[in-house]
Amino acid sequence: MIKYISFLVFIFASFQSFGADIYVSPTGKDSNEGTKSAPKATLHSALREARNMRRLGKINKNEPLYIWMAGGTYSLYEPVFIRPEDSGTEESPTIIQAVEGEKPVLSGGINITNWKKEGKYWTASVPSFNGNPLLFRQLWVNGKKATRARNVSDFEKMDRIRSNDKINEILWVPASAVKNVMKSENLELVIHQMWAIANLRVKSIQIQGDSAGIKFHNPEARIQFEHPWPQPMIKEGFNSAFYLTNAIELLDEPGEWYHDRTSNKIYYIPLKGEDMIKAEAIVPAVETLINICGTLDKPVEHIYIKGLSFKNTTWTRPSEKGHVPLQAGMYLVDAYKLRPPGVPGNFNKGIENQGWIGRPPATLQIKNTNYIEVEDCRFEQLGSCGVDILPGSKYSTIEGCLFRDIAGNGLQIGEFAEEAFESHLPYDPKDERLLCSHQRIANNLITDVTNEDWGCLGIAAGFVRDITIEHNEISEVSYSGINLGWGWTKTVNSMRNNLVHANYIHHYGKHMYDVAGIYTLSVQSKSTISENVVDSIYVPSYVHDPDHWFYLYTDEGSSFITVKDNWTPSEKFLQNANGPGNTWENNGPMVADSIRQRAGLQVKYKHLLNR
Repeated sequence: MIKYISFLVFIFASFQSFGADIYVSPTGKDSNEGTKSAPKATLHSALREARNMRRLGKINKNEPLYIWMAGGTYSLYEPVFIRPEDSGTEESPTIIQAVEGEKPVLSGGINITNWKKEGKYWTASVPSFNGNPLLFRQLWVNGKKATRARNVSDFEKMDRIRSNDKINEILWVPASAVKNVMKSENLELVIHQMWAIANLRVKSIQIQGDSAGIKFHNPEARIQFEHPWPQPMIKEGFNSAFYLTNAIELLDEPGEWYHDRTSNKIYYIPLKGEDMIKAEAIVPAVETLINICGTLDKPVEHIYIKGLSFKNTTWTRPSEKGHVPLQAGMYLVDAYKLRPPGVPGNFNKGIENQGWIGRPPATLQIKNTNYIEVEDCRFEQLGSCGVDILPGSKYSTIEGCLFRDIAGNGLQIGEFAEEAFESHLPYDPKDERLLCSHQRIANNLITDVTNEDWGCLGIAAGFVRDITIEHNEISEVSYSGINLGWGWTKTVNSMRNNLVHANYIHHYGKHMYDVAGIYTLSVQSKSTISENVVDSIYVPSYVHDPDHWFYLYTDEGSSFITVKDNWTPSEKFLQNANGPGNTWENNGPMVADSIRQRAGLQVKYKHLLNR
């Protein structure tokens, strides 16, 4: 791993003086040759040119191939697909890099223009996208995310549910909460459920006295009322909080918007000083901007991406099928209670529930790859996850990047369980090529992520091996900072040799509890959590258990993990249903100040804080 990192530094520092070059510019043409004076217009075309150059032997074996991206916005209508045929080699990598001093932006959004004043609203028609009506869940005005119309501006003022009728699939709430939205189309209810939220599309509302019974559309109705964890909280004084969103009747404050899907018109109330005639208003249309995907037999190798910005991506599944996560934003496709508990196999005789999950999309997806490097990139204004490193990927590095204003996870890495794999099984594939291993996530600034799906994380790592997560700064997250592990199992699995080191995590737990700065699951032999700093947790009033928060938290099945020399303001830690072999040593406020000072971004990457 050290040899690989040193090689990457050598690549970027030493290969600037020679190599084959292809230039791309928003003002170019794909029919151009790709020279500096006649650049291509798209990364897609540049990759095809690079592929042909390699195919025809026009690249020397020790010659890197550069694709130089000029500044400006590259609007995409589908992901850029990087294939095995695009692979470089150790001596001749393919490097997709910003022209020095310029800021290329890959965007999945479209501009909303021709705004008109209609009463208290400004309105505009939403254009079709690739011949289809556009469905979206975000709007950015002048670079700032606007608020999808909801019934509370202050989450501290959310109503609480009254009861949860699982048999009849009815959620009972105060009638006063829904009196203005009884006939609203496409109304959604977002409910706080311990360590995750759920987005539920409202089907019908019936009033009985001072209560209202709400039914929801399928598939989320079935999943919501059958799944055992996490559940809506019914406990005096701590019943689950909820809010309503996506109805024009809720559009009543500056900075809020609503999309009428029937008329395909967007409504917006500008903030003070916003001029909608001049404003840049963007809605997202594309889920993934770059998809680097090979096969197990033929992975994509030696692709390096440097200095690009990724912006304005979407994720529409919650609007189409609802969203009921298990944990870390991984949505349930089926889940139910086992009575009596237990399934065949020695490892899970006492298991009391079953769950199968799906995985949210990411702006940059990496699957079946070796030696992928992403450096000095920006991931902002995203409707789901920033970067996803999927199974079959080895020796990836994500370093020196900014992750900001992201609806879900900043990064998600490793296997969390495919839809056919029950979530509590110990993942240990016979074909070890499937393992996600030898990743390095370092010196990234991750802030204001999880800002819609509150149960997500700054960094979510599932079944991973030989991963290094170090010197990142993570803040303003709704749940935990770093998740390491998956499966809730004490059975030996594929995870081992993982390191979480010298990260600085602060201002976490913004909306959810059962939370920690660093959280682990399952057996992870020879893994270490060391020299991290965790402080400054939020104190929301609506959490299910106000005392159930921690700085460090080894949860179900966590085994053979060393937790050492981590600085926290107090020794508020939890070891819940752990397995054997864990070592806790010198954690808390007594840790040396020198360790505290070294945590977080290293000097070379402090400039990210100025962004």
